[in-house]
Amino acid sequence: MNIYLNRSKHLIAVDCIIFGYDIREKEIKLLLSKRIFEPAKGKWSLAGGFVEEKESLDDAASRILRKITGLESVYMKQSYAYGEISRDPGDRVISVSYFALIAIRDIDADYAKENGVSWCSLSGLPALIFDHPEMVKRALTDLQNQIAIKPIGFELLPEKFTLVQLQDLYEAIYRRSVDKRNFRKKILSMGILEKLDEKEKETSKKGAYYYKFNEDSYKRLRQNGFYFNLEVN
Repeated sequence: MNIYLNRSKHLIAVDCIIFGYDIREKEIKLLLSKRIFEPAKGKWSLAGGFVEEKESLDDAASRILRKITGLESVYMKQSYAYGEISRDPGDRVISVSYFALIAIRDIDADYAKENGVSWCSLSGLPALIFDHPEMVKRALTDLQNQIAIKPIGFELLPEKFTLVQLQDLYEAIYRRSVDKRNFRKKILSMGILEKLDEKEKETSKKGAYYYKFNEDSYKRLRQNGFYFNLEVN
């Protein structure tokens, strides 16, 4: 029985703000595509689509991410709902945004080309359709808040990394410099990084030791009341 038969219907969509990190360029990037249908055909857009009849919001976002990236297990978090009446000139569309963290190296270049997506630097984004710039701005704020209290930044790095590379990542996300001494002291005191015997020697003759995030140690610490806090000046 359709209790709400006489109520007006609206389209529901999800839009995915897919962040990646270029470890060489030390930049946060967004995975964008050019829209292939009207309205705004040919314009730059976030990855998105309509929620199907028997889909949850999370399932729809996962489907879109899988289609765009080819990846199954992706860190994803719901960000905000956008419901301005005229936000989409095609129809009344309410969109729920998600931000996702993906290591750029994990997306095959040929797969990306086939699906018409490109990585664009956050510091030089093209004009985006509709309210997508607002979505990106809010999602970046969400990311900045989350990396201070959760170890999600490691999703954007290779399995092994130097402390310099880790700090570069945080500075790219915060979009400001952080104090080197305080950052290293704080992250090393947590006991969630494992120091490796191998050194990175591409950027210096002396080399810097590689580390990796020890998720098992983090989970054990969490069970004992550990609170991740990497808010640094």
